[in-house]
Amino acid sequence: MPEQTDSTPHFQKVSEAAFVRGEHDVLRFWTQRRVFERLNEKNADGPLWSFLDGPITANNPMGVHHAWGRTYKDVYQRFHAMTGHRLRYQNGFDCQGLWVEVEVERDLGLATKQDVHEFGIDRFVTECKRRVLRFAARQTEQSIRLGYWMDWDAPETLTELSQTIGTDQDVTIQTPRGESVTGPAHQLVARLGNPEWGGSYFTFSTENNETIWAFLKKCFTREKLYRGHDVMPWSGRGGSAYSQMEVADGRRLSVHESVFARFPLTDADNEFLLIWTTTPWTLAANVACAVNPELDYVQLRAERDGAIYYFAADNLEFARLDREFREGFGRPEWSWPEKVPKLKTIAQLFKEQGGYEILQTIKGSELVGRPYRGPFDELPAQQAPGGIPAVESLAGVSAADSHRVIDGGRDNKGNAHVVSGEGTGIVHIAPGCGDVDFHLGRDNGLVALAPLAQDGRFTEEFGFLAGQEATDPKTHQAVFDHLTEAGLLVATEAYPHIYPHCWRTGDELVFRLVDEWFINMDWREEIKEVTRQIRWLPEA
Repeated sequence: MPEQTDSTPHFQKVSEAAFVRGEHDVLRFWTQRRVFERLNEKNADGPLWSFLDGPITANNPMGVHHAWGRTYKDVYQRFHAMTGHRLRYQNGFDCQGLWVEVEVERDLGLATKQDVHEFGIDRFVTECKRRVLRFAARQTEQSIRLGYWMDWDAPETLTELSQTIGTDQDVTIQTPRGESVTGPAHQLVARLGNPEWGGSYFTFSTENNETIWAFLKKCFTREKLYRGHDVMPWSGRGGSAYSQMEVADGRRLSVHESVFARFPLTDADNEFLLIWTTTPWTLAANVACAVNPELDYVQLRAERDGAIYYFAADNLEFARLDREFREGFGRPEWSWPEKVPKLKTIAQLFKEQGGYEILQTIKGSELVGRPYRGPFDELPAQQAPGGIPAVESLAGVSAADSHRVIDGGRDNKGNAHVVSGEGTGIVHIAPGCGDVDFHLGRDNGLVALAPLAQDGRFTEEFGFLAGQEATDPKTHQAVFDHLTEAGLLVATEAYPHIYPHCWRTGDELVFRLVDEWFINMDWREEIKEVTRQIRWLPEA
């Protein structure tokens, strides 16, 4: 081999880089020489390395982040192909979920789930599939242009299926395996990605859906599938529950009108529990109030009317959201909102209303069991036997009958649910509007009130609030007006906090008591045992 010198050219000089033209030349070379097909033929008898593609949602053209991820996937597969492995080369398309539905609703001008029902579920599903196929074709074109080696369906085939699905017209397509198949578009679409045809897998395929049903049958056989009530994050616009992962992805800094209200104790004259909430709409579904038995609570007399209030002693002078006011909420984009004043302490609120006097300090345990009158007891919902939905074992009790102070208890890590600091140290409990509330209510034998329909609006049992959207500021104002008329409003304020939103539409979520099917996850130890048998990379 001749000695390399500085004057020896390493690469052929070119007059211009022409990257794009060079990429097309490479793609053309691969196609003309059947490089991908010949690689598969060469490795046909090699050991299988099965790559499972985490599917991209076929809802819009690909973004840069998709191209980045697909480049990594391509590198993994090319490496294993170079080591003689046989690969499936199957791309995936995620076809289901609100990502697609929201876009189709927007295209069709459908604003609510009821609009979808009136349009027709079958027609709506067809339109969703049409959109998926259209963008699967576009993403396939983009991926091929990226140089991503997969067993692709022809983009023209996917486009034709998109245009003909929902009609009675028979179409003839050629599968990636070279077979010609004829039939109605909806039947062909249902079989996309099957092993005989090849090509990308689609999560709306019959095979995939039947696999899901088979899994659910196994859950049922093992008695892991059950129907029950629970409080779930809920989208009124989407009319569906959300997973905790989706809630985490949709948390945003929001400003809500929070409220300090007073609940009159019925075993003493002119004595009140001071409560605070950032979700005023939930007050209509109040059933109980929770305290921490170990905390100190003050008995404060307001100079304005001589009323006596109970709340956590530490909260009197607590500098509310002081660090957040100075430093923001932990992310650069989450700084203190403009035009939102610094929050007042409880002491300041009472001073501005004429002053106060601290009479004594007691333990929270002395408040447990004391009865009170709720702020919305005149509503039919509050008088409903057994709650809403009615529970047969509690048929002799209504929410209004249940109003009392309870022990807030602790979570599964031993942390108290009720603490001092933000709020008043007395938490209003609405079992139909919160996860912790629901489980506290169940543990204390309380009825629950589910105030919201699927669209996030109050049901008819809630009187003047019926039909109003829970997150609408006008609904909050209606609650404040009612509290004012009843003499139970202490103060309102603009309160910035992190609140869950729909990460697809941007709408605020609510927490709603639902009747759903659940999978009991008490088999986590079995799952852990399976994970121990898997080689994870990186191993650390």
